[in-house]
Amino acid sequence: MRNLYNQNLFAPGHTACTGCGEALGARLVLNAAGPKTIATCATGCLEVFSSRYPQSSWEIPWIHSLFENAAAVASGVAAALKAMGKEDINIIAQGGDGGTADIGLQALSGMLERGDNVLYICYDNEAYMNTGVQRSGLTPLDAHTTTSPAGKQSWGNRTNKKDMPAIAAAHHIPYVATASVGYPQDLQRKVKKALSIRGPKYIHLYVPCPLGWGSDPALTIKIAKLVVETGLFPLYEMENGKITNVKRLAKRKPVVEYLKLQKRFAHLFKSEEGKREIERIQALADELAERFGVDARKKAASPSS
Repeated sequence: MRNLYNQNLFAPGHTACTGCGEALGARLVLNAAGPKTIATCATGCLEVFSSRYPQSSWEIPWIHSLFENAAAVASGVAAALKAMGKEDINIIAQGGDGGTADIGLQALSGMLERGDNVLYICYDNEAYMNTGVQRSGLTPLDAHTTTSPAGKQSWGNRTNKKDMPAIAAAHHIPYVATASVGYPQDLQRKVKKALSIRGPKYIHLYVPCPLGWGSDPALTIKIAKLVVETGLFPLYEMENGKITNVKRLAKRKPVVEYLKLQKRFAHLFKSEEGKREIERIQALADELAERFGVDARKKAASPSS
């Protein structure tokens, strides 16, 4: 019988929280990429729970440097391998939402602009979870965090998520995709497709965080599916700036089914004013669904609209 450590390139025994979507995402990504892979990693939950000295869950060469430069380090790895004539090795850069959309955005932009042959994975759990659940540029509207607390003066986070896939696509790169751990086969297909393409690639991966979201760890996959099924997180692919594939839904579910499973949105269910905020979030899901043509019975709007 094969040992589990030989079956998964992201080995068990790490210290991630129960139900961690990020740990599941990393395992799915690495198993799709295969053993001929080198990965870099930004500071954050993924780095901390996977590499407590003297142990490591990484069954491939793996580098952690700083919070802001996973993409830059990966670019250096790509340049070194090219100089050595070893261009058949996959290079994956990884960061959380903070290490991607905020602190690491400059290094990521440089990597994409230069055309480096690297796949960047953003593990989006929608806040700075490792340092105390502070809001990030990818925290959703009205979510309660320690730096966007819900109370008498606020409904929580006051801004919408940055559109990181669009920012990546604006660099004229060959491949951009969104994925969710709720759809593992779709995620692994996209990882394999991205790695088959030369040049910079970007995958934005939705990974629920039970601790930071106040959700039941047993519901991680359900939540990761609901965010797609409501239209709040459309699954799509872009190649050379054009949308080429969208997961379409016969009937979308109301956002309330998604929100009610997470304590970070619990304040929205306590008053009539809160219900109006839920209507705002529903309107956002409706707009995203229309933009990407998620509803199977409706024609998609122009991606540039």
